[in-house]
Amino acid sequence: MKNQIRLFLSVFLASLAAQAQEAKFTLSGTVSNTGNTETLIGINIVIPEANVSTVTNAYGFYSITLPKGDYTIIISYLGFDDLTETIALTGNTKRNFGMTEASKALDEVVVTTNKTKANIRKPEISVNKLSISTIKKMPAVLGEVDVLKSILQLPGVTNAQEGASGFNVRGGSVDGNLVLLDEAVVYNTSHLFGFFSVFNSDVIKDLKLYKGGIPANFGGRISSVLDIYQKEGNNKEYHVTGGIGLLASRLLVEGPIVKDKSSFVVAGRGSYAHLFMKLADEPNSAYFYDLNAKFNYRFNDKNNVFVSGYFGNDNLNFNNAFENEYGNSLLNVRWNHIFSDKIFSNASAIYSQYTYGLRIKSVGIDWDSDVNNYNLKYDFKHYVSANLTLSYGLNGISYGFNPGTIKPYDASSAINPRQIAKKYAYESAVYISAEQKLSQSLSINYGLRYSNFQRVGEQMVNTYAGNQPVVYNREFQIYEEATPTGQTWYGKNKKIAGFDNLEPRLALAYSVNDNLSFKAGYNRMSQYIHLISNTASASPLDIWAPSDQYLLPEILDQVSVGYFQNFKDDAYSLEVETFYKKTKNKADYIDGAQLIANDAIERVMLNGESRAYGLEIMAKKNTGKLTGWLSYTLSRAEQKTPGRTPDEPGINNGDWYRANYDKLHNLSLTAAYQFTPKWSFGGIFTYQSGKAATFPNGKYQYMGVTVANYGKRNDGALAAYHHLDLSATYIPKPNKKKGWQAEWVFSIYNAYARSNAASYTFGQNPDYGQSEVRRMSIFGIIPSVTYNFKF
Repeated sequence: MKNQIRLFLSVFLASLAAQAQEAKFTLSGTVSNTGNTETLIGINIVIPEANVSTVTNAYGFYSITLPKGDYTIIISYLGFDDLTETIALTGNTKRNFGMTEASKALDEVVVTTNKTKANIRKPEISVNKLSISTIKKMPAVLGEVDVLKSILQLPGVTNAQEGASGFNVRGGSVDGNLVLLDEAVVYNTSHLFGFFSVFNSDVIKDLKLYKGGIPANFGGRISSVLDIYQKEGNNKEYHVTGGIGLLASRLLVEGPIVKDKSSFVVAGRGSYAHLFMKLADEPNSAYFYDLNAKFNYRFNDKNNVFVSGYFGNDNLNFNNAFENEYGNSLLNVRWNHIFSDKIFSNASAIYSQYTYGLRIKSVGIDWDSDVNNYNLKYDFKHYVSANLTLSYGLNGISYGFNPGTIKPYDASSAINPRQIAKKYAYESAVYISAEQKLSQSLSINYGLRYSNFQRVGEQMVNTYAGNQPVVYNREFQIYEEATPTGQTWYGKNKKIAGFDNLEPRLALAYSVNDNLSFKAGYNRMSQYIHLISNTASASPLDIWAPSDQYLLPEILDQVSVGYFQNFKDDAYSLEVETFYKKTKNKADYIDGAQLIANDAIERVMLNGESRAYGLEIMAKKNTGKLTGWLSYTLSRAEQKTPGRTPDEPGINNGDWYRANYDKLHNLSLTAAYQFTPKWSFGGIFTYQSGKAATFPNGKYQYMGVTVANYGKRNDGALAAYHHLDLSATYIPKPNKKKGWQAEWVFSIYNAYARSNAASYTFGQNPDYGQSEVRRMSIFGIIPSVTYNFKF
C-alpha cells in the first residue's frame, strides 16, 4: 500500500515539474447566465489556437494557463447561444463571461436549441449530464417535469417497480446510490410512492449522474453518484415561478438581497389530493410538502458564502389504522475562496437527516426512527496548466443511527417504550486526482482516495459462539438466529470495529477526431453504511445501519469501455458502453428474516458477493422539430451467498441467483415534438423485464393447514413492466418574454392503462379450496392538468 501511494505521488510531482518549466499567463473568471445571473456549470471553453479546452466547475469558475499571445475564446453550453471573443493575453487576466439563452429558431423544420451531443474528448465515461432545459423538454407527467423520471430514461437506470421510491443503476441496490443536493446526502428521493421526486425542478440548476468512472472526490457508495445543484437566485431583479395542478402546486420566489452582491431563492411544493378524499369521506389519505431555500453573499471577487437547505415530509394514512410518516432535512453552509487565479477552494459544513415513523393501531405500535450525519469537507481545484488540473481534498462524517423507539400507540397503555440500541460511526477520507491531456488525442483522469471507517460506542454488543451470529440447523436444513453467549459494553466513542480502503480511479479518452472517441474507465468504491431491507426498493420502513464486525463494508470494482460518436454536425449522437462490476461482502438475508425492530440484524444476515455486467446503447436526435433519444440496456445482476463451511448450503445452494433488481431488458424511448410555437408534445415509452421473484413450486399439509413450498431464491419473475406517458403543452403567448408568462400542461400517465404487477400473492381460495395466485397492481391510467406561470 505504501508503494502504491509513493508511486502515485511521484507521477503528480513529475507532472508539476514539467509544467513549471514554461513561463505562462492565466486567464480565469466565471461564466453566468445573462438572463438571471446564475453561474453555469460544465461550460465548454475552447482555445483553438492553442488546441486546449476546459470546463467551468460546480460554481461556474474556470482557469486556463497559456503562453503570451492573442487567442480566440469559444464558449458553448446546452441551450445557450455560442459566445466567441478575442483576448490579448499579456499577463494574468480575470475575465467573466455572460451567456444568453438560445431562442427557439422554429422555422419549417429546425429547432436549434438544447443540443445534447456526446462529449468526445473529455476523459469521462459512464457519465450523463442533463441540463434543466433538457429535463423541461421531456414530457411533464402529472403536470410537472421530474428529475428522477428523467434519469430513469437513461441507459443502465431502472426503477425498482411501480409505486416504489429510489432507482437502481447497473444492477446495483438502491442504497448504493449517493444522491447529493448541494453536497448534502439525500437518503430518500421520492414523494408519494415514487410519483414525485423530492427535487423541485423549478429550483434545480444542474445535475450529473455518474454510473462508472467515478472521480476520486466522491465516495461512500458503490453504485452511482447523482450530483444535483440548486439555483442561487437572481441578484438583479425579482421573479416568481409556480404551477397549480390537480394533485399538487408549487411556488418559487427569487431576487436580490443586495443588488449584484447577494440573492435568495425560496421554493415550496405541496399536494392536496387528501383534502378531496376527506370531502368524499374517504378514510385513506396521502400527501407531501417540501421547502427549498438558498442564500448567497459575494463579499468580493475572491469570497462567496452560500447557505442552502431543504425540508420535506410525507404522510400516508390508510383507513385510520396504518400511518406512515417520513422526510428529509438538509442544511449546507459553504464558503468559496479563490486563493489565486489557479487555485479555487470550497469549504462546506453539512447536516443531513432522514426520519421515518410508523403507527399501527391494530397492534398498538408507534415506531419512530432516524439517521443523521454531520459532514465537514474542504475541496481544492488547482489549474496547474492548460493540460493539467489537480483536484484534492478531505472530509469527515459523523453518523448517528436510531433504528427505532417503539412505544404503545395508546399513551395510557401499561406497556413500556422500547429503544432499539442506537449506533454511531465516523467516516473520513482524503483524495487527490488529476485530469491531464497527454496528447492531441489522449486525455486521462486518474486519482486515489483513501477512506477510513470507525464503528464506535456507546452500545452493548452481543457475542456469539464461534463468532457466528447465524447458525445452520442440519436437522431441518435451515439457517436460524444464534443465541448470544454474552454481551460486551463499549463506552462512548470506543472503537467497536474499524476499516480502511484505498480506492484508485482511472478514466481515459482517445479521440480519433472531433466526432469520434473511445473511452475506458476503472473505479474501486467502498460503502460503509447499508440499507436494511428485504425489498428491491427504498421504502419508508427501511433502516440504515453501519458496518461492523458482522455487517462488513461492500467493496466494488468496476470496468467500463465505450464508443462515442457525433453525426451530421452534431444533429445525431451515439453512445455505446459495456461494463462489468463485482462486489465483495454483499449481504443477503436468511429465509424468514424479521427485519423490522430487530435489535440484532447480524443474526439474520449472511455475507456473499454480487456481480453485474451489460451493454448500454443511447442514440440521440438533437435538432429539428422532433428531438429525443432511444436508450437500451441488456444486463444481468446476480448474487451468490455460499455456505461458510463445506457442509453448509448457503443461499440457493451457493449458486448464483438473480438479484432483486435484475432487469435483463430495459428500453426507453423519449420524444419531444415542437408542433407550433404554441403547442408542443412529448411521450415516454418504457419497457423493462419483470423483476425477480421467488415462487412456490409445490405445497404440503401441516396440521391441517396448506403450506406453500418455495423454490430457489429469485428463480421466477413478475410480468414485464411497460407503460406510455404522454403530455401536451400549450403556451398562449410564446413570444412574451416579460411580465406574466403562462402555459398549460396536459398529461396522461400510463396512457393505455397497463396493469403492471407490483407483486404476486399465493394462497388458497376459501370457497373452492383450490390454490390461486393474485396479482396486485398499484396504478392505472391517470390524467392530469397543470397551469404553470412566471413573472
